[in-house]
Amino acid sequence: MKRIHVAAAVIRSADGRILIARRPLDKHQGGLWEFPGGKVEAGESVQAALARELLEELGIEVTRAQPLIQVRHDYPDKQVLLDVWQVLAFRGEAHGAEGQPLAWVTASELDGFEFPAANRPIISAAQLPDRYLITPEGLDTPQLLCGIERALARGVRLVQLRAPGMPLTAYRTLTADALALAAGQAQLMLKGPAELLGEFPDAGWHLTARQLREYAGKARPLPPERWLAASCHDAEELALADGLGVDFVTLSPVQATSSHPEASPLGWSQASELLLGFNQPAYLLGGLGEDDLSPALRAGGQGVAAVRAFWPPLNP
Repeated sequence: MKRIHVAAAVIRSADGRILIARRPLDKHQGGLWEFPGGKVEAGESVQAALARELLEELGIEVTRAQPLIQVRHDYPDKQVLLDVWQVLAFRGEAHGAEGQPLAWVTASELDGFEFPAANRPIISAAQLPDRYLITPEGLDTPQLLCGIERALARGVRLVQLRAPGMPLTAYRTLTADALALAAGQAQLMLKGPAELLGEFPDAGWHLTARQLREYAGKARPLPPERWLAASCHDAEELALADGLGVDFVTLSPVQATSSHPEASPLGWSQASELLLGFNQPAYLLGGLGEDDLSPALRAGGQGVAAVRAFWPPLNP
């Protein structure tokens, strides 16, 4: 069965809301909501298809867009490749040119709408930022909280609270304080002993590669309303993460790092190849920073994860 190539768009308004459309009842997956777009014709580029479809369906002209995610999905009756781009600027006023109902919704409100199954990773990608801050090692609780507060003020919206070596009791206290700081501003991801998995329902969880292997073949350890991520380094671990139903991953190391000098860097080419068959958002990690956001997007990533590059100086 030939895979149908579809260009789709996560269209954002100036205030950050996202445009969704309802599929006609007589079409495949009719009545469900979707991200606007349509089939890529033979010999047509994805960008050209997206521009054509959005002009025809919504009456808008795309002026700025960037890749977001590719999703391959097999329905019982068809196979699709969703080539999703984020439209950040456009001319015209979006309207249902083909009579389809439209809605402008916040990213968090997407969970309240019924989408085709293939759209689940797109929703995650639309809800996630392009930067993922990982807290540095060797800091005490006041230093970590101060750094997180400064990072939030700089616009960081996703934080992995990593404190290896910290006693469990202290990490619990740190987590409670960090959750209070992040409330309404950022998603906090915990990383540590699995016994903490059920203790902080407002936090997500980032599995280590070892934990990912331990959960292989088992049920997802968190309910769908809590974010679940995993650290991956090769194709096998990406497959395990996909099978477990994680919401996103980090893939590392892309470049050589002083913190893990023994690890062989993937490089941009291999990282891109690994992500080709992976259907979930992936942050590229390892020797990367702000200047690597565009290459990360071109490689198929959600963005960049980093420690030093995103950790604000405590004494600027």
